Amino acid sequence: MSVSEMLNIGMMQGFAGLSLFAVLLLMGLGLAIIFGQMGVINMAHGEFMTIGAYTIYLFSTITENHFPKLVQSYFIFAIIAAFFIAFAVGWFIEWSLIRHLYKRPLDTLLATWGISLGMQQIFRSFIGPKEVSPTLPDWLMGSWSPHEGLDIPINGMFVMALTLVVTGGVLLALYKSRWGLRVRATVANRTMANAIGINTKKTDRLTFAIGCGIAGIAGAAFTTIGSTGPTSGSLYIVDAFLVVTFGGAASLLGTMASAFGIAQMQSISEFFMTGSMARVITLLTIVLILMMRPQGLFASKIRR
Repeated sequence: MSVSEMLNIGMMQGFAGLSLFAVLLLMGLGLAIIFGQMGVINMAHGEFMTIGAYTIYLFSTITENHFPKLVQSYFIFAIIAAFFIAFAVGWFIEWSLIRHLYKRPLDTLLATWGISLGMQQIFRSFIGPKEVSPTLPDWLMGSWSPHEGLDIPINGMFVMALTLVVTGGVLLALYKSRWGLRVRATVANRTMANAIGINTKKTDRLTFAIGCGIAGIAGAAFTTIGSTGPTSGSLYIVDAFLVVTFGGAASLLGTMASAFGIAQMQSISEFFMTGSMARVITLLTIVLILMMRPQGLFASKIRR
């Protein structure tokens, strides 16, 4: 194998890692926002990703059956719908259950795990136990070849662009909006935030819902690279928690850095060994680094 072929393979594997990075980052962003502000370990976060993926599938099915002329344009509207549907479900779950369990981390973990199992059963009952895939628009198919022997999938480039837009929007909202100001004040000192008139309960609910909505966008992105089943989200929840823990809880910069590192390490190692061994090597590397730096890569300094 020539050097140029090896370089092309390495670049394609690296880009495959970027697709995984995009999904992990979107999942990790939602978790980092929720855990960073509220200290809630949301075990149902993967199911919100599944909600987003099923939203794309349902939009695809309805469009094909009733509005075939819109097949090439439905996808963008479906992504927006995936965010708002996951947002609405997250808002309802925080209002009906999570708000009663703050400062009880074990209870929130068990409760959200129960929600996760319940949502998986709802998916099986109403959509079906088999994996499904939407019909993607033609403009998402195919690949771009900058030179001979190097093919970069167009859907991967779209997912990366979507991730950049969402990440930029989250950062802009956190540092340039009133909601972001309330979130940062609550994270810094919840008691003082309450004292100066910030409704921290309302801020918590909105933050939880936004985190779930971002997971819905992650599910929408996931449909471009894989099929969706009732347990698809649960397959990514461990990786998403690794991203948040490895990067440093409440640190969005750490979330981005760890998502990139984990995705690239796993993608490139899968080229040289089996997928299971690649995951083991990735996990062991993360564990060793966390043993030396338990606060994560970019630990936030938070006043308690």
